[in-house]
Amino acid sequence: MDTVSNGGFLQFAAGGILSPLPGELARDYGPCDYDIRHNLNAQYVYQLPIRMRRHSLGYALNGWQISGTMFWHSGIPFSVLSTPYSANGNGIVQGSGPQFASVVPGVPLYAHHPVTGVTQPGTIQWLNPDAFVSTVDPSTGQCTGGDDPQHWQFGNLGRNALRGPNFFWNDFYLTKWFPVTERVKLRAEAQFFNVFNHPNFGLPSMVLAGIPGRPSTQTGFGALTYATSPPTGLLGVGLGGDSSPRMIAFQARLEF
Repeated sequence: MDTVSNGGFLQFAAGGILSPLPGELARDYGPCDYDIRHNLNAQYVYQLPIRMRRHSLGYALNGWQISGTMFWHSGIPFSVLSTPYSANGNGIVQGSGPQFASVVPGVPLYAHHPVTGVTQPGTIQWLNPDAFVSTVDPSTGQCTGGDDPQHWQFGNLGRNALRGPNFFWNDFYLTKWFPVTERVKLRAEAQFFNVFNHPNFGLPSMVLAGIPGRPSTQTGFGALTYATSPPTGLLGVGLGGDSSPRMIAFQARLEF
């Protein structure tokens, strides 16, 4: 728990753009941007217990091994925000960024099905757009309900109150050793990255709430639009290739 993660510097600094009202630092108190409540990492290695003495059978059946890694963790937190005030060319500067949205009581926060007029082609809906209301009407730039003291309010949603999708990744390796000489072996291996071809998605790209019941103000809200990379992979996590579906590689090397 904190009020700003990583001192406000990237990469975990989404909460750093939101400054609370004077004397209300508690408005930003919530889970840190990289808070992962549940995390499971596992590795396994198993050598098949086959020991054939006949040279021909042993060459084919001996020396097999299976191994792999598995990563699973729960989703990381994020915030839902209000559209910045912009009516009549005016603006409210508060920490150089927008403020939190409000939650509609009694409405489920998550909706894992397409929402007509909101979900865009090629995306997966994650949040329920009708569960959040922006304090500023995106269509007018004015406070939702009108520019009067009754509606000049900040949202009631806290920082990092929502969670993104879980992450699951499984790599599998099939290895075979072939004896070349008494001290030299040829190791051949098939590597299956994301062996179950399971997609993993990042946080929603659009987190500015709209007005419930008005899809034109909610377009693209709360949808998953991109895949995220694993901690291990064939091309390296910085190259983007590991966020693709299953990848298979073969390698061979001499061991002595």
